[in-house]
Amino acid sequence: MNPRLFLFPLFPLAALALSGCTSEPSEPRPIQTYRVVNTYAHDPLAYCQGLIYHEDRLVESTGQYGNSSVRHVDLVTGTVVKKRALDPRMFGEGLTFHDGELWQLTWKVGIAFVLDPSTLEVKREMTYTGDGWGITSNGSQLITSNGSDTLTFRDPKTFKEIRTIQVHDGDVVFDFLNELEWIDGEIWANVWKREYIVRINPNTGQINDWVDMRGLYNSNDNPHPDSVLNGIAWDKANNRIFVTGKLWPTLFEIEVLDRANPSAKK
Repeated sequence: MNPRLFLFPLFPLAALALSGCTSEPSEPRPIQTYRVVNTYAHDPLAYCQGLIYHEDRLVESTGQYGNSSVRHVDLVTGTVVKKRALDPRMFGEGLTFHDGELWQLTWKVGIAFVLDPSTLEVKREMTYTGDGWGITSNGSQLITSNGSDTLTFRDPKTFKEIRTIQVHDGDVVFDFLNELEWIDGEIWANVWKREYIVRINPNTGQINDWVDMRGLYNSNDNPHPDSVLNGIAWDKANNRIFVTGKLWPTLFEIEVLDRANPSAKK
């Protein structure tokens, strides 16, 4: 999404319960921590909007007008191996792999590109109404976010809406849902401008857990206001999770831990 779209302060949780705005989790909540397993180079000019791991390589969607693209990235070196630029009038957004094809959203023009995963050539275009932010696949349906508190499940043949869920933590609803990844039966989501990842029940919208990502990246390394956490990729075959951010020079492989028992993987 466009970083200039929303600017909002932090409020106490009681106020948020009335307003429906996003906040940090209140205690006591299931809050998890992380351990960095590996670090890799990442293009510091890549405004990461979508990230997946497919066929032993990263595939990334980048945003900003005039710089949006979809690209194959070598995990170890961070080198961009193949790249397709979007029309400079389009702002690239979320990315996922579904049924042998890549799907890339755009922010405001209501067009989803369906791409050949090897060549990155456009096979067809699908249309939708409203903003495009994040997208993932549960294997049978596509799931999209639009910056609100709602996630939309879509028919991959028509891209039409099947159902929606409202994301919430108890009585508090949470918006600014951004990049999405389906991991082992849950929807993991970046929350824009927040150093947390939320793990969402796809049936109810309830937040199962929060992953506290604070301290992962030193913002002093890039004080750009848009340099925020965004991008989650799951290597299902090896159960590896990769995360990065917009304009970050580093991509991290992380292991999620239970705060109550830090040696326990989750």
